[in-house]
Amino acid sequence: QVQLVESGGGLVQAGGSLRLSCAASGRAFTAHAMAWFRQAPGKEREFVAAIAWNGGTTYYADSMKGRFTISRDNAKNTVYLQMNSLKPEDTAVYYCAGGRVVSGISHHYDYWGQGTQVTVSS
Repeated sequence: QVQLVESGGGLVQAGGSLRLSCAASGRAFTAHAMAWFRQAPGKEREFVAAIAWNGGTTYYADSMKGRFTISRDNAKNTVYLQMNSLKPEDTAVYYCAGGRVVSGISHHYDYWGQGTQVTVSS
């Protein structure tokens, strides 16, 4: 079992930046691919970015490429999402997830955090 706790969300103006963190506890964090998803009010959960267990492979949704960067520090059992040039449409609850493969599909992930709210004002 892996427990995930997100932090770093908040209110930011359009064009600003935020860095989200996801701290993992439990067994074998380093064995898991990690990902970020987001869900805006009234919308389905959407893939943001994923990273392999060793950080060697990353994968982004097209709309996030160039603005968001996923990274991980296995020594700290933490995965990060650096978000730059934020837009109002990035407003959502952001979720951290852990799974066995790098994927943009939510049901490929076995473990989920509780989410952190990101609000981007115009």
